[in-house]
Amino acid sequence: MEIQNLNPAPPIINNPTPTPITVNPIMTKKQKIFNPPFFLIIVVLGITTGFWLSRFNFFKTSSGSSNSIFKQDAISSDEITSIEVGKVYGEEGKNFKDTATGIIEKGSINGEGTHILNREGGASQRASLTSSAVDLDLFIGKKVEIKGETNASNKTSWLLDVGTVKVLE
Repeated sequence: MEIQNLNPAPPIINNPTPTPITVNPIMTKKQKIFNPPFFLIIVVLGITTGFWLSRFNFFKTSSGSSNSIFKQDAISSDEITSIEVGKVYGEEGKNFKDTATGIIEKGSINGEGTHILNREGGASQRASLTSSAVDLDLFIGKKVEIKGETNASNKTSWLLDVGTVKVLE
């Protein structure tokens, strides 16, 4: 009776000449894809595509104004001619702590603000105005009561971010 070899490992053959290692051609193609110049090209193409896509305004509304989606109560061109005395324009739902009355004019004081509020008392009582809620150009030359928040400024005595505008005259 013959005894079977129960050893699961194959027998080791002592071969003095090593076999050459062959390079898999598929592996070298994958390695060539993942090199730094390739990634640099992809990044440059991505940035270029993003830049040119940002040039197209996807946020236009039916009126054609791109900024109106960012303003909650944007005034349409029809309302420009029908600004009423006593009506409040802007963010009416918010409470603003600062109030001022005067006539709005275009310009800035020492480069601060987009408009100026001329109040009674002369040049020392003028305030610089900015607004992200109301288009102040619509109220140039009108006597208004504005409500908003005071911002810090080193260039002007009073910088006010306008939230609401009430036309008085």
